[in-house]
Amino acid sequence: MFPFSDEELLGPVLQSINNVRPMLVKDGGDVEVVSIQNACVFVRFYGACNGCPSKHATLHNAILATLQRDIHPDIQVSEIH
Repeated sequence: MFPFSDEELLGPVLQSINNVRPMLVKDGGDVEVVSIQNACVFVRFYGACNGCPSKHATLHNAILATLQRDIHPDIQVSEIH
């Protein structure tokens, strides 16, 4: 069982995502946290990130890795369109 409720995760998730955001904005994109359900953060990419072939790597190697490091190793992330 995950030690935090989805509501408790919102603030820390937004803070953590804000650490990744400058990298995305620099390349002409952005990311939005749409919802959190059962410790899975659902995000949507915008701008240049939306059609970028490296988006999957960014999702896992930057966003997921940052969330797991900053919050909890069992947190998950998924893109919605």
